[in-house]
This record gives sequence, C-alpha cells and structure tokens, in this order.
Amino acid sequence: MNFSKDLRIAWLLTSAFYYWHPPIAYLAKLFPETTAFVANWRGYAPGFEDSFKINIVGERKIIPIFKEGKSYGTYFTYLPLNIVNRLLQFKPDVIFANSFGVWTILALLFKPFGQWRVVIAYEGSSPGVDYRNSNVRLSMRRTMVRAADACITNSQAGEAYLTKVLNADPSRVFVHPYEVPDPNAMLGEKKAGIPELPSYQQPIFVFVGSISTRKGLNFLLDACALLHTQGFNRYTVLVVGDGEQQEELKQFAQEKGLSDRIQWTGRVEYGNLGAYFSAADVFVLPTLEDTWGMVTLEAMVLGKPVLCSKWAGTSELVIQGENGYSFDPYEPQQLADLMRRFIEDPNLASIMGAKARQFMAQYTPEEAAKFLSQVTSVVLEE
Repeated sequence: MNFSKDLRIAWLLTSAFYYWHPPIAYLAKLFPETTAFVANWRGYAPGFEDSFKINIVGERKIIPIFKEGKSYGTYFTYLPLNIVNRLLQFKPDVIFANSFGVWTILALLFKPFGQWRVVIAYEGSSPGVDYRNSNVRLSMRRTMVRAADACITNSQAGEAYLTKVLNADPSRVFVHPYEVPDPNAMLGEKKAGIPELPSYQQPIFVFVGSISTRKGLNFLLDACALLHTQGFNRYTVLVVGDGEQQEELKQFAQEKGLSDRIQWTGRVEYGNLGAYFSAADVFVLPTLEDTWGMVTLEAMVLGKPVLCSKWAGTSELVIQGENGYSFDPYEPQQLADLMRRFIEDPNLASIMGAKARQFMAQYTPEEAAKFLSQVTSVVLEE
C-alpha cells in the first residue's frame, strides 16, 4: 500500500528530550503532518529547529511513591488529561505512545471514537519499570497490549518482556533502535563559546549523566581506586553532569588520592555535549539500571569506544573487543581491568572508536524513521 504524505502521525512524548528530535524530524520528512504532543517542552535540539510540528499539552509532574536509589523506583506521573481533546482535534491516523502511562491509556480508550491506530513504544526492559511482581500492573499492561495495534522496542530484552511477560503477539512486536542520536545535535552549539579544556592526562575516560546512585559513578571511582593501588595513575576521568551524590563522591575521590585524576565539569547543554565526547578517548557507563542508555549510542556515533554496564539496555549493542566492552559495575575490578587496557595501549581507543562509529552507521535517525514508517504501514494495512 502506498501511503499519502498527508498521513497524520502523532507521537505522545511525556518527556520530549533533545535526543528524540532527530528520528521524529526524519519521520516528518516522510510524513509532514507528523506532530509531537509534548509535556515539559524545552525547545528543539540544536540543528533541528522547526523540523517537526509540536503541540504543547502542558507540564508533567513526577510524584515519587517509593524511592530506590539503585533503581528507577516507583512513582506516579501526572500528565494533563486534555491530551484527548488535542488528539480528537488533530485526527491522527496512527499514534505512537510511550510506555504504559496515562496518555497511552487514554489513546487506547478513545481509539474507537478517534478511529486511530495505536502503537505502544516500550524502549527496553529493566526490573525497575517492568513490575514483574505486580499482578495488578501486569494485568493492566496485558490488557493494553491486546488493545494496541502493535508494539515497538529498541532491544531484544524489550521484545522478550512484551512477548513472554505481557503475552503480546510476536508478529505485532517490532524490534529496532528508534531512540538513536544525531551527532549534529550534540555539536550544534560549538560556536557558542565552549571553554577550551585543559590538557588532561590521556587516556581520558568520560562519564556523562546524573551523579546519582542509579548511574553507578561510585563504582567507576572504586575502579579508579583499585588502579591507584596497582600503580596505574596516568589517565583522567572527566565527569560531565551533576546530581545529589556529587559532593559525597568528590570527598571520596579526595580521600582515595584521586583528586588530580577526576575532573568535574558540571552539567553542560546538549548542544555542547559533543565537544566533551570529542575531547575524551573512552566513554564509561557504570549504570545499575537503564532501560536503554542513549548516551552509549551518543558516544559511539562520535567515534568513542564504550565501557558499558551489563545493566543498560544498550549493552546489547556492545560487541566485546570491537566497539567496546560490557561489564558488571558491582565488580569494580572488571572495570579497572578494562580501563587498564586503554591505559597500557595508547592506540586501542582510536582503533575501537573507529569501529564504534562504523557500527553506528546502521543505527541512524534516517533508519529509525524508515522503521517507524514500516510499522505504520503494517498497522494501517489491516
């Protein structure tokens, strides 16, 4: 079936962060009426201004129910309910709805009235969001999956959860990374005056993310402490981000004699992020739980090898010894051993970084848009 460019596609983005923008922008090139219905809108990613239509529905509020530092925890997300009126006015042919939240429930409930198709986008599986021990949540999600026309997910783990836990029809579950970065968005503000970084001791390992328990930065510092006791001190760790653990971990680094090796840059704008990746040699993600872990792909697309926690969804894309290594963050000696390989071999980072960039050639926003277009075709052909 050949679909008109006038096809109306709605993306329900409860958190429309910048890395979402490139795939939606390329989808809008295929279907210009593509519209993102957003909460907490921060503006377009650098280089993607006005590249797709937006409909700002309102603000979301996250209400913690049970905080678990090593995991996502349990929370309730309040979203404005006027999404229904917005969708009825827009009259979409297909709705891509993120996860199993309120907006997805409303899109499914009003599906008979709006005569639209609904695709549930579940980025990946992890214990903190799967609720495998909650019969009430699982029952609701199974009902939602049955009511949906299809599901998409970035990862094999997400596919396994949808089909084996939620009993989704395997023929209606489509797997392909659709949350993928564009290097231009991260390099978009290079001319805005980024301070030139000092000449740090190489190799430079970079961590990018919130400085919180779940992100596991403390385990990276544990690995650095082990390297110190083994006499490996010629390297730098660049910490890009901020968060609740920052002062505690700065104190830890000082106590362990690591102050000259750990450099704290604070939070940076997304459009400046590429400059920090470019200055580094190896990216490290020691997370204790991430359904996907977009920052891993952001590093690889900029030609950096990755040391990726096995608890990140993106660890599925790590080819051991090719574009990086996966490791267990709860075993800091594993990470220390991997870091030592780059310290001892000055050429290893550039060799593996080139392979990382080549690997990412198959996972671009353009390819993600083609994937979303193919899913659209399937659900509309019924």
